[in-house]
Amino acid sequence: SKLTNLGHLEMTWRSRVHFHPLLVRILHKSRLKYYGKPEKKMDMPYQAYFEVADGSGMMSMVLWNSLCPEWYHSMKVGTVLLLAKYAIKSSYPFKTHPTPGDSQMKRFATIEICLNVRDPPTEINIIPEEMVKPEWGLPEVKYRFITRSELDDLPHNHSCDVIGLVTFVGRAERARKREHSEDFWLYRWAHAIDGTSEQPFVLELFATSQPDVFEHIHPMTYLVCTQMRVMTENPSRTVYLTTSNESQIFIKGWHKGQPYTKDAKVKNFIQWMESQSEADQIKKTVIGGYYPFPRPPDSFLKY
Repeated sequence: SKLTNLGHLEMTWRSRVHFHPLLVRILHKSRLKYYGKPEKKMDMPYQAYFEVADGSGMMSMVLWNSLCPEWYHSMKVGTVLLLAKYAIKSSYPFKTHPTPGDSQMKRFATIEICLNVRDPPTEINIIPEEMVKPEWGLPEVKYRFITRSELDDLPHNHSCDVIGLVTFVGRAERARKREHSEDFWLYRWAHAIDGTSEQPFVLELFATSQPDVFEHIHPMTYLVCTQMRVMTENPSRTVYLTTSNESQIFIKGWHKGQPYTKDAKVKNFIQWMESQSEADQIKKTVIGGYYPFPRPPDSFLKY
C-alpha cells in the first residue's frame, strides 16, 4: 500500500484530512495515565504516550480511552506498527519526553499521532518481528546502559538504563502525590550490583503500568530498569536512581526477546554473573523492612 513517513506528515498535515498509512517502530512507552474525574462521565478515561520512529525521525503517538485496555500491553518497546485512519494534532506542550538512545535521531516535536476509537476509528496492526524487512528502514531500539562505576560521575537528572543482580528489595511504600491529596504513589527501594563497584545501584522504583513485575522483584533476580533518572542528594552527594514516566522494569521471565539483550553492557553483565558463586551472593541478600533513604547522619550533632 502507499505509505507516508513522519517527516512528510510534519510538512503536510495542515493541508490534509486523510493520511496514508504509517509504518513505525515503538522506541519508548509511557506509563498508563488515568484522567477520570467524578463529574465527567467517561467509560474509559485512559491515555498512554509512545515515541515511534521510522527512517525520517521520531514522533509522539497517543493511545486514547478504550483503545488503552485493548492495545497497551501488546504495544511493547521494539514493536512494529502499521497504522491507518489515525488523526494528527498539535503536540501537548507539558508532556514529559524520554531521552532517546540515539542522540542523532531527528525529533518531530510540533505534532503528535492520535489513535482513537472513533473520529476516525484507527486501524492498528502489529507486524511480527520475523516479517519486518530491512528495506523498510526502521531504526533499531538503542539504550544508554551504564555500569555502577560510571554512576558517580553523571550529572543530576541524567537519563540512563541499568542492569544488575538484586541484593535487596524493600516493602512497598506509599507517598501522597500532593499534600492533603487522596491519591498516592506506590514505590519500593531496591539495591542491585553489577560487579564494577563495591557500591550497589540504589533504585527508587515507582509502580509503573507493570504490576506483575513490580510485585515480584526479589533478591537474586536480574533486574533491568530503563529511562531511569540520576538523583543527587546534597550536601552528602548521595546518588540514587528513580523511575521516570517512560521507565520500563524487567525481571527474570520477562527478558526473552527484549531488544536490550543485544546490548554490549548487558552481555558483559551476564558474563560476570556466570563467574559468580550463587551461594555466596545469596548470603548477601536482604528482603523487606523499613529503608530510610537518604540515611540520617550517624550522630545527632551532625544532624
